[in-house]
Amino acid sequence: MAEKVDVVIVGAGLAGLACAYTLGESGLDVLVVERGEYPGAKNVTGGRLYLNPVRPYFPAGFFDDADDAPLERPVVKERLIMLAEDASTTVELQSGALRVRPWHSATVLRGRLDRWLADRVQERGPLIIPRYRVDELVMQDGRVAGIRAAGEEILADVTILADGALSLLAEQAGLRGKQDPHHFAVGFKEVIELPAATIEDRFGLAQGEGAAQLFFGSVSKGLFGGGFLYTNQQSVSLGMVLGIGGLAAAEPPVEAYQLLDQLKERPEVAPLIAGGVSVEYSAHVIPEGGLAALPALAGAGVLVTGDAAGLALNLGITVRGMDFALISGVLAGRAILQAKGAGDFSAAGLAGYETSLRESVVLKDLATFKDALKVLDNPRLFTRYPEAICQILQQLLWIGEGPKGKLSSTAIREGWRDLGSLETVRDGLGLLRI
Repeated sequence: MAEKVDVVIVGAGLAGLACAYTLGESGLDVLVVERGEYPGAKNVTGGRLYLNPVRPYFPAGFFDDADDAPLERPVVKERLIMLAEDASTTVELQSGALRVRPWHSATVLRGRLDRWLADRVQERGPLIIPRYRVDELVMQDGRVAGIRAAGEEILADVTILADGALSLLAEQAGLRGKQDPHHFAVGFKEVIELPAATIEDRFGLAQGEGAAQLFFGSVSKGLFGGGFLYTNQQSVSLGMVLGIGGLAAAEPPVEAYQLLDQLKERPEVAPLIAGGVSVEYSAHVIPEGGLAALPALAGAGVLVTGDAAGLALNLGITVRGMDFALISGVLAGRAILQAKGAGDFSAAGLAGYETSLRESVVLKDLATFKDALKVLDNPRLFTRYPEAICQILQQLLWIGEGPKGKLSSTAIREGWRDLGSLETVRDGLGLLRI
């Protein structure tokens, strides 16, 4: 006979664990199944967690206790670096607001963060089973009735799909059709160990502080994407994100790992990681289709959360997903409690999940930036404009043998030469959409 629980959650990432945490101590029988050896074993991120959106959904201080939650370093320094072939321009932000507790954002390593959150979940009652790969959903009378793995069935009133960006289970449940490669990116990174004091010295940080650097321009060879570098306690996470559709269609073909190797050799990066030891290399798929690519979020006996629901937002200067995952997991848990109270696990009974998501920052931000992918998937943003900006600044700062021209004249001349076209005007108007 099949085992029966109230709720089964597929995936012990942040979305699945947040849902289980919310359902803890509710009296419901909650089971989380995870295909990795432990929660976080297969979960990858750059990674940086924006904390302000998440705080209202968890107990006070939940992610802010430095002695408990395994945050790596609070980000107090932001750098945006535009890369030309042999030049770069860096914009750096330091602000007192970034140094004030509670922190605005912090770097994380998912192997640590997810295991910590899993421990908090199990303290509240839900059971987590690792090394459990779900083969398919159990369907009964047109509704999702549980999961099947290795011929065994676990039935449930509600099944939560938190199984990552390429969720085939959401497709099986009829919540989405075949997926478009242009709605996804691949993220890949190295974790490079360095002594804490070395990190702080190289990035100009006080003890315990962290920095975030985002790179765009020639590093992606005209493809939609860029690089990132985040400081951890005793390591840095260095990697890239590239649109899968563009990567697959690139002519000549582009080997993603070679772009990361080239980024490591850039003079803007090499001194920061010199002497470090690479201890981890990982990659994963990231949803970037935005609002238009979302599946149906609720069905009869089923909800979709986190990356499986496409809840991520890449604006180039910020990349979000973990905060969306946590919020969606909590809201899924609340919707289940509401449905349990009404005794209705139909699509209508679970519809409060989508309603609450639309009232949250998750779908509001996705709606605000619904055109981001269309606007940012523009090769000129990663080739022509970084080159032009670097060239203009170089001419303004260059001192040659002869007399120097007026700065205003130099800026106008160089700007008109490199940016004076109708194409540039159209691109600028496009940016107004985000």
